[in-house]
Amino acid sequence: MARRNVELIRKAGVDVDKLLDMLIRAAAAEFTTYYYYTLLRMHSAGLEGEAIKEIVEDARQEDRSHFEALAVRIYELGGQLPNDIKEFADKAACMDPRLPEESTIENILKVLLDAERCAVGVYTEILNYVWGKDHRTADLALAILHEEIEHEAWFEELLTGKPSGHFRRRAPGESPFTSKFLKT
Repeated sequence: MARRNVELIRKAGVDVDKLLDMLIRAAAAEFTTYYYYTLLRMHSAGLEGEAIKEIVEDARQEDRSHFEALAVRIYELGGQLPNDIKEFADKAACMDPRLPEESTIENILKVLLDAERCAVGVYTEILNYVWGKDHRTADLALAILHEEIEHEAWFEELLTGKPSGHFRRRAPGESPFTSKFLKT
């Protein structure tokens, strides 16, 4: 028996299989980004590194929150996450933000910025696909997009020295826009 929410978004014109693929690929990107941001944070060493660790940590924890919120929506839509972690990681919508060979703070910031720019594209695509057709997924994608845009602004500011207009979180990993989707 199909879930009513799935029937309604299908009726509105959403290909639910395509949407599930988009959401699973986004969740895989968030999961792998959480892992790689752990490495990037660890290698943010020295005086310059100490200056960015807290910001990298905020983005890292918020990406974990994004993964958890996406997982709930995937299952609500009748989908599921792959049972094999390697298969899951291979589905990521963005390239892995790997530690650069020369792990200077500038190179680490470039990797972080590229990862956030990819995420902004992923959630913009999801939002455009479901806009006006699947309000719950649109709300989730918009919430994550808000945070990814802030992450992008943080790393661009640190890399270029140009102000972004964004401030640090009150608490590490606060996820101000996505937290409403998380089960506590």
